[in-house]
Amino acid sequence: MTHVAKPISSAICRSSADNIAVHGLDLTNEILGKVGLGQMAFLEIYGRLPSVQECRVFESLIVALVEHGLTPSVLAARLTYLGAPESFQGAIAAGLSGLGNTFVGSVEGAARMLQESAANAEPVQAAQTIVEGFRTRKAIVPGIGHPIHKDVDPRSERIFAIAREEGFSGAHVRLMRQVAVQASETFGRHLPVNVSGAIGAVASELGLDWRICRGIGVVARSIGLVAHLFEEIRNPLARELWLRADEEAQG
Repeated sequence: MTHVAKPISSAICRSSADNIAVHGLDLTNEILGKVGLGQMAFLEIYGRLPSVQECRVFESLIVALVEHGLTPSVLAARLTYLGAPESFQGAIAAGLSGLGNTFVGSVEGAARMLQESAANAEPVQAAQTIVEGFRTRKAIVPGIGHPIHKDVDPRSERIFAIAREEGFSGAHVRLMRQVAVQASETFGRHLPVNVSGAIGAVASELGLDWRICRGIGVVARSIGLVAHLFEEIRNPLARELWLRADEEAQG
């Protein structure tokens, strides 16, 4: 079979000897010093700058996930840096590799669950169908429950409030809340919407495809991991974790 070559192109960036354009905006004259990091991320993804309302909501999704203490991804990054301090980026990559269906990556699962639900479906019936499907498959319903924030995830409620204030609280948010109600009834324990569920719902309200919703967590946690590695350089704790674990494992 003969391969038919197709043109290789990207609409994101164009550059020449004296100009760099990102989605048609001049980097040096129209972006630098004028466009913030959240706006830039929005521009890269959507191909346009956000409105004031969109920017506030979008940035809240990123900021909510930057930091949450000594999470498994943070520990992985710190321990990797202990073993390979010459590879700062490798330690960051080790931390990001742990953003899966249990931690942070559930943003993607929640967004997919909501976006694949029938459009304009009645929330109660749709939530029952979703929860029953996960129960039948013996799979975890994404976006609900939290090992620490058992009664309510304060981040979720703040994200929902910001989305409501800026006009981005619609069918996806209603369905996410109803899924939490239905799951709590089905499994017999309180399962609040967690931050991943809130982000998945509001990202869906912003029209973000579920296939890149995990990217919100990747962007956010990258910032947090850089900070944790800087703290590791100044005030190391990875070696103590390693030695203590080794001692207790052999005890």
